[in-house]
Amino acid sequence: MTKILYVDDIERGGGVLERRLTRKGFDLIRARDGQQAVDSAHREHPDIILIDMTLPVMPAENAIREIKQAEDTKHIPIIALAARATSKDRELALKAGCDDCNTKPMEYPRLLLPRLLEKINRLLQR
Repeated sequence: MTKILYVDDIERGGGVLERRLTRKGFDLIRARDGQQAVDSAHREHPDIILIDMTLPVMPAENAIREIKQAEDTKHIPIIALAARATSKDRELALKAGCDDCNTKPMEYPRLLLPRLLEKINRLLQR
């Protein structure tokens, strides 16, 4: 079973995505802030990380850099989730070390989930 580390501090938006990914057969690990993301990545060794770009405690960019610089976690693909996913958001995520960026599926999960699943599967194939 594919293990996903899902990092988001907002319960409202994350709940929908969590349920849909679980129904698709993914094993989800949850982190609520940037520091928990780093700690969970080292402890759990997920297959892929989905990370919201707006996090408390440690900014997402710092967490991504730490994960990508560590020997035991640098291989893990990371998809940034941004509420708007503008070109600036995408550039910031990729510069931090993300492999891809996706709009955060808060309001339209049925429309955005297939695109996110496609990205997850593509990155897992590498």
